[in-house]
Amino acid sequence: MGLARRLYRGEIDVDFVGKWRLWYSLSGLLLAISLAGLLVNGLNLGVEFKGGTIFSFKATQTSVQEVREAVLDEGVHQVIVQQAGTDGWRATTESLSEDTRAQVQSAIAKDFNVPVDQVSIQAIGPSWGGEVSQKAWIGLGVFMLAIILYLSMAFEPKMALAAIVALIHDLVITAGIYAWSGFEVTPATLLGFLTILGYSLYDAVVVFDMIKEVTAKLGHTSKQTYSMAANNALNHTLIRSLNTSLVAILPVAAILFIGTTVLGAGTLKDLSLSLFVGMIVGTYSSLCVATPLLVTLKEREPKYQAIARRLASTGGGGKGSKGSKSAAVAKG
Repeated sequence: MGLARRLYRGEIDVDFVGKWRLWYSLSGLLLAISLAGLLVNGLNLGVEFKGGTIFSFKATQTSVQEVREAVLDEGVHQVIVQQAGTDGWRATTESLSEDTRAQVQSAIAKDFNVPVDQVSIQAIGPSWGGEVSQKAWIGLGVFMLAIILYLSMAFEPKMALAAIVALIHDLVITAGIYAWSGFEVTPATLLGFLTILGYSLYDAVVVFDMIKEVTAKLGHTSKQTYSMAANNALNHTLIRSLNTSLVAILPVAAILFIGTTVLGAGTLKDLSLSLFVGMIVGTYSSLCVATPLLVTLKEREPKYQAIARRLASTGGGGKGSKGSKSAAVAKG
């Protein structure tokens, strides 16, 4: 508790930039595991993307297994059963013919004592799902292009590159978690993905703005390298980033763990799950991926290489251009 209190008060400087090898290795491992999941298992696309038939009804004193068997007995090959609330049920199958849909509807009504007209049917064709997927990719592409243009004009191209890499990092890891866990990907999930992109970008912009302000003062007589100044800027925004993340994650966690279990709300679960995972990954990437990558790019510029060489020759630059722990906490 004492360490957490000192960190919250800003009495401890964390050497984020100096530990760049650790962050790169950890991110590389997470990306490899995520890509393996996407290649081996793939994403469990919802009916909105691949097409299918949805049967919705209300019935008491039944179970997932009973609903599944009632649908499978009518010749259906695949069925996913979800409970919505205390007595609501949703059975999702592959695309069915009109006759088969009528048979399943009648079987559900008979087995669970429900009027036939209260068993709703929603048929979604694969062409509609393909259209949704296409629009999702277009939306993602436009979002990425807007980010690149904004950061390039507001800051500089290297900051834009670091932010885009961090965003792709967040997307791949979040998608990998979905692939390994088998969670269904729905339009609500895509909305969650786009939301976490904006959240992660906001965190990166806050840090980059502070870095821009601090590093603008660096010159030939500076007592800090770019990596040292960037690490100090990151520490100055650390508590703000952690507080923002905590405040954002808590209500999302409440929706995910309380709302979905008590209310059984499928759409809320799809949205909150992607938000919950993405916010955690986004907080990590804004602190441990975006800034170290930016420093790696900027330290290659002749201006900052000259500062690093001068400080290294006088013993003021720590151990190397990426900054050791002592260099990162130097106040200059």
